Amino acid sequence: MKKLLIQIALLIIVGFMGYKVYDSIMEPVRYKKATDDREKVIIEKLNEIKELQMEFKKINARYANSFDTLKDFYTLGVMPVVFKKGVVPDTLTEEQALEMGIITRDTTLIAIKDTLLQDAKNFDISILHIVPFTEGKVSFEIETGEVDRANFKVSVFEVRCYKADYLAGINEQSLLKNDLNLMKEDGKFPGLKLGSLTEPSTDGNW
Repeated sequence: MKKLLIQIALLIIVGFMGYKVYDSIMEPVRYKKATDDREKVIIEKLNEIKELQMEFKKINARYANSFDTLKDFYTLGVMPVVFKKGVVPDTLTEEQALEMGIITRDTTLIAIKDTLLQDAKNFDISILHIVPFTEGKVSFEIETGEVDRANFKVSVFEVRCYKADYLAGINEQSLLKNDLNLMKEDGKFPGLKLGSLTEPSTDGNW
């Protein structure tokens, strides 16, 4: 009986040690998957913000400096759309065909909300400012400015969110802390960032 109890105890210990080894191997895998899955969703949202900012700049010659401004632009704004009537002959350019009256152009105004982001999945303008996976508690940071390029003032913008916020709920907090420390040591931004306040760029850091 005593021998059986010892064998059972050893099996439990071996099983526990095996689980700990497996868990230590899978922990970085789970961390990477959580990071990749969440950042994919956030990048999609940042690209939606970028599309709105690009269209806002076309009409206003600057970027929106707040999410309230972007929301109003989407909800209440209009944009000009040019419609072309007629067919351009192969022997002519479109401008030549226009001058000859073969084609015509008409410009009309269309509501922004009826034009932009029509293919975006589950798009909701009311939560445009919210960072996903933060339970609605954390907003993106948005900032605008100007940079000098060839004696011209160029409008720029930047939208930011932080790993510490959108990964706050995962179990692998020790790996998150280590990741953030490494990013700090390497001088990298500790999260996702769209645009730049020092360069006329609308690219993201992903």
